[in-house]
Amino acid sequence: MKIQNITNYLEELAPLSYAEGFDNVGLLIGDHTTEVTGVIVTLDSLEATVDEAIAKNCNLIISFHPIIFGGLKKLNGSTYVERVVIKAIKNNIAIYAMHTALDNIKNGVSGKICEVLGLKNTEILIPKSNLHTQEMIGMGMIGELNSEMNEVEFLQFIKTTMKTACIRHSEFLGKPIKKVAVLGGSGSFAIENAIALKADAYISSDFKYHDFFKAEKQLLLADIGHYESEQFTKNLLVEYLTKKFTNFAIILSQKSTNPIYYI
Repeated sequence: MKIQNITNYLEELAPLSYAEGFDNVGLLIGDHTTEVTGVIVTLDSLEATVDEAIAKNCNLIISFHPIIFGGLKKLNGSTYVERVVIKAIKNNIAIYAMHTALDNIKNGVSGKICEVLGLKNTEILIPKSNLHTQEMIGMGMIGELNSEMNEVEFLQFIKTTMKTACIRHSEFLGKPIKKVAVLGGSGSFAIENAIALKADAYISSDFKYHDFFKAEKQLLLADIGHYESEQFTKNLLVEYLTKKFTNFAIILSQKSTNPIYYI
């Protein structure tokens, strides 16, 4: 089995053409013709991830975030990105990134959040036209809880279910929460879309100070943290891969790559 066989399957699930124009997706390091010894799936490709791949005899890392995002002008190990690239190349480890290609499919990053939260009657939050197929694509999802909750109950439910130590939220409105919008990663750009679709709450991350004013007393904004909002993405990828490939190891990385800590 070659790397190309794996990447072909991933690109059937989430075509690279679905990625946002600013993104850097696909096989970032490595040769498509290399025989696969094992695959490790992670949210971020860090030095510790490469070490884990080496220890577990995996020569392909499938990462959500791309380790190479902007251009590399030198490669001398002075930054964490350069050190990852050098270590991967020295140890013949390939790195493939999916990022917004996976964000833009219905059963992708935000779809997995809906599954974890048990949302039903889901639809895409910001649908996009897809010229190639009839498949609906786009960013974020919106759906309904099985039963409504008050705002405190809802935030406690999110805190437990999404395994987050901290939730930053907008003011309470005294309204029950039933319809919930979600978007993995940085999602301030979709606040207006959540309001337009009559969401009672919107879960995402990386909201700035002034973003909380955009709630406009229409819904509850909940910033649960970037890593926390995307943490189940690697589980999703392992689920997809283990259903398709059974003749080599598909390993879920056990390393937390969250760079943010709370006290």
